[in-house]
Amino acid sequence: MQRRHFIASGLAATAAAAVPFFAAASPLPTAPVRIVVGFPPGGGTDVMARVMAQKLATAWGVPVTVENKAGAGGVIAAEYVAKQPANGTVLLMTNISNHAIAPALYPTLGYVVERDFTPLVLVGVTPNLLICNPSQPARTVKDLVALCRAKPGTVTFGSSGTGASQHMAIELFKLRAKVDALHVPYRGSGPMLTDLIGGQIDYSFETMTSATPHVASGKLVALAQTRLQRSPAHPQVPTVAELGYPGFDASTWYGLVGPAQMPPEMVQRMNEDFNRVLAMPDVAAKLASYGAEDGGGAAAKFTAFIATEKDKWAQVVKEAKVTV
Repeated sequence: MQRRHFIASGLAATAAAAVPFFAAASPLPTAPVRIVVGFPPGGGTDVMARVMAQKLATAWGVPVTVENKAGAGGVIAAEYVAKQPANGTVLLMTNISNHAIAPALYPTLGYVVERDFTPLVLVGVTPNLLICNPSQPARTVKDLVALCRAKPGTVTFGSSGTGASQHMAIELFKLRAKVDALHVPYRGSGPMLTDLIGGQIDYSFETMTSATPHVASGKLVALAQTRLQRSPAHPQVPTVAELGYPGFDASTWYGLVGPAQMPPEMVQRMNEDFNRVLAMPDVAAKLASYGAEDGGGAAAKFTAFIATEKDKWAQVVKEAKVTV
């Protein structure tokens, strides 16, 4: 499969032209804007939100802040944003957890993805990295599978929470490798990574965004990555697919959404500005360093992407018999 560019060349050309964001009459909110994140500071979703917020504040001429509402794999934040006014002042940096996995996992979810949100833009798709503390004896996928089979149900895998992308990557790995392991959910990637570095848990399929600094520093070791092709951010790390599990794809993705029924002209203008931000060389380089690819495009593209992801992970939840 031919790898797609992170940002289309047309977007880059737009950025190069330095078109002012306020060139036309603006349907944007004039009050401060909050981007709500469903996880504590330090995780991948939080990092993506802060990269966007800084640029948008400058572009829109109003404060754009990040507000962390952690809990339930991002569901608490999503439920909160779904109930906010559709005036563009409260947005959600959503991800795979609250928009694709939660609908299949929570029988009494307080929102319906298609009904209660307005997709705005896909920010990026990143692999997860299968990581461990350097003290772990099993430091290849082959050895890890053997360890899980030798000690079924005892090798621990941390995640940022039940229903998070890391959790689903574990469940998919268990299904494909036919092993049993113990899932240990945390309240966000930050505390999970602290315990992983400290040796309190054994492994994690952590987002490349938040795992990369710790792998670069040598505090953690990357065994594999989880998209079908290797990310240019970690070209030396093999994919799970190429290590004997063809088709294994457990990506994390991030995107901006607002409450339902946002004015179409506001949606269009926000989408255009988000694409301009994503095309900025420093932003593109920052996201690429974390393995974030395939971002940008129309709001309709993001809507279709969400629908595909929902179907995919509903099947994994069903096959793995995952319950909350």
